[in-house]
Amino acid sequence: MRNLRMASVRSPFDKLGLASPAVAALSRAESMGLLRGQVTCLDYSALEQLRSGLAEAGIGQGFLAELAQPHACEPDRLSTLMARIAEALEQSPAPGHEWPAVVRVLGIDLLVRLLGISPSSARRYLCGDRTTPDEVAVRLHFLALVVGDLAGAYNDIGIRRWFDRPRARLGGATPAEALGEEWFPEDPAARSVRDLASSIMSSPAT
Repeated sequence: MRNLRMASVRSPFDKLGLASPAVAALSRAESMGLLRGQVTCLDYSALEQLRSGLAEAGIGQGFLAELAQPHACEPDRLSTLMARIAEALEQSPAPGHEWPAVVRVLGIDLLVRLLGISPSSARRYLCGDRTTPDEVAVRLHFLALVVGDLAGAYNDIGIRRWFDRPRARLGGATPAEALGEEWFPEDPAARSVRDLASSIMSSPAT
């Protein structure tokens, strides 16, 4: 990961209230493996990176059309559009992109343990030799989003260790234990893990 290393903000995101929704959309795209190059400035080039990633993954075709409109960079319209793109990414598993992105951070051993699949199956999905089943794709997407939430606070080693550290908010269980086996993102335990990851930046004691 770490394609997202923004050091400055420029037009069109230098207007009040625009940076936050743009960073949210870009961070989600990065965690899903949709950013191909380094993004060091929040500007038109970052917007083009996002647009390219969405197009490649086949996500948000209507948003791509909106981004191409002359009025797309009006502050209110752009803020709303970035929020809608972030939501579309949240709801759109993209295993072809997410496998290499998540493996790079978690490693194959931890990832297969969290997904509840064999290493051989994971490698076939990663290489594209087999289509990722829907139930595995949604778990992989969930983990990509959790990794994205954690990336704002931890490096890759810290992210890996996070899954195996007991957490008071999970009743003393580790996130890996809380997920259990054959879990789905809508399960209460999985939602608790995601909420915990999302809260990291505002509550370092977690």
